Amino acid sequence: MSAAQEHEVAEASATLERALMEVKKVVVGQDVMVERMMMGLLARGHILLEGVPGVAKTLAVRTLADVVGGTFSRLQFTPDLMPGDITGTRVWRASNETFDVELGPIFANLVLADEINRAPAKVQSALLEAMAEKQVSIAGRSHPLPDPFLVLATQNPVESEGVYRLPEAQRDRFLLKIDVPYPTGQEEFTILHRMSVNPPRAEAVLTPADVIRLQKVADGLFVHHSVASYLVNLTIATRSPERYGLPHLLGQIELGVSPRASLGMLAAGRALALLRGRSYVLPSDIAEVASDVMSHRLLLSFDAVADGADPRAIVREVVAAVPQPSVATREDPDGQKAHQQGGHDNGYQHTQQLPTADYRGDHVGP
Repeated sequence: MSAAQEHEVAEASATLERALMEVKKVVVGQDVMVERMMMGLLARGHILLEGVPGVAKTLAVRTLADVVGGTFSRLQFTPDLMPGDITGTRVWRASNETFDVELGPIFANLVLADEINRAPAKVQSALLEAMAEKQVSIAGRSHPLPDPFLVLATQNPVESEGVYRLPEAQRDRFLLKIDVPYPTGQEEFTILHRMSVNPPRAEAVLTPADVIRLQKVADGLFVHHSVASYLVNLTIATRSPERYGLPHLLGQIELGVSPRASLGMLAAGRALALLRGRSYVLPSDIAEVASDVMSHRLLLSFDAVADGADPRAIVREVVAAVPQPSVATREDPDGQKAHQQGGHDNGYQHTQQLPTADYRGDHVGP
């Protein structure tokens, strides 16, 4: 990577650090959630936040919207919601004797789908088109959504009445699923101090144009073929766990993750590397995002669901069973930049024979 590209990555990382700090002025704790939301923004991937009421899911999304700038919409999902309530509809104009299209609140850069599992199937179907195709169809015409476009959905795991389970196809459209825990005691004390009177408000650090530029920087981060092979092996291990010494998972996994999970881990790994200030992706980046990318995509067997199996625990087993490629970095004399000994400036030095798969579909795995 050239000096100009390294400078671009360093500048982008510093900008993202300022944005994260601005969000954390308002959101106490929940550092993983905040970082994952920024990853989704960089990777152009929608995010599903799951947690009990009152753990700052909605506040975090609103604050991110303030920091990013652009347009923001909040959709409160209810059982009586109709598709036209979010996508828009045709309206008869008597003065012109014509139908005009009134675009719905989905036409925004950041869309908060609050309590998404309260909406019925028709609404979920309309939202699925918007998430997957970045467009909305109204009266037979397609209307493109703004760029950037990101859906951040929340759901409450403890409610059982008046809610609809998200279909597998829709869960697969979310790049990341983030479990939002309770704050620690010290964090809750800070919440009382900071939010009880005159809560702070985040300032805009980015613009939609800045976000698009940062997304392109993330797209350009280097991914060694061994890292790509490693993440593909992770997805294959969910489909054929016996090949990786996990035969007991055959009775727990009904269907493994799709190739969309591989693409998701690649995009999320690049986003995480940029947030960490690196111009290349490490195997540890892929291992770190694997659970958030794959756990909601696993389809568990009936027996596993009945036994209360945790999809994240299954993914952790898979990550532990699939060996990471052995790589190392070499610092320059100033200790600031990594170089590869073989001539490509990508931060890697081979320490053992690595797989030779690349992006053309070569076979990987044992």
